[in-house]
Amino acid sequence: MYGYIIGTITKITPKYIIIENNGIGYIVIVPNPYNYKLDTIYTIYLYQHVKEDAIELYGFLSWEEHDLFLKLITVSGIGPKSALSILASATVSEVYRAIEARDDKYLKKFPGIGPKAAQQIILDLKGKLAEPEVLVNRLDSKLNDVLDALMALGYSKKEVTGILAKLDNTKDVSTLVKEALRLLVK
Repeated sequence: MYGYIIGTITKITPKYIIIENNGIGYIVIVPNPYNYKLDTIYTIYLYQHVKEDAIELYGFLSWEEHDLFLKLITVSGIGPKSALSILASATVSEVYRAIEARDDKYLKKFPGIGPKAAQQIILDLKGKLAEPEVLVNRLDSKLNDVLDALMALGYSKKEVTGILAKLDNTKDVSTLVKEALRLLVK
């Protein structure tokens, strides 16, 4: 089992990259190989997938991507290739928000994800995803105020962050708190 690898990218193809570490080139299947640059050193977080006829390494630029990938492949009907296509087309925060908001239309836009698979992802993962730090760190000050107000009312951070994506942050904080409360009560 591998955790991560630090090395230099020596080749980029449409499906994978080759990262060299101590004179060994590892073929790593990544969501978007063109996010990497040749002759540049990267830390890539790995997942080793063992099949009857192959052993494959899947790689990710962040630990959050890695964790979401692992959760996605636990869903019935979602394999590594489907999970990779989701991560190639969206950020961790976007997928997290879609799952928490039960937005199956958003999930169906990914290659290989049909209506049944989208519903299964929501059913299996809603409420079970760890809140990505990226999502919390990108909140503007108004949404942070809304988060604080709702947490003071007894709502958990996880409940509230799922709602924040649905709010129009051009409105004032008191209006946003009221809208968030309406969404939380539904």
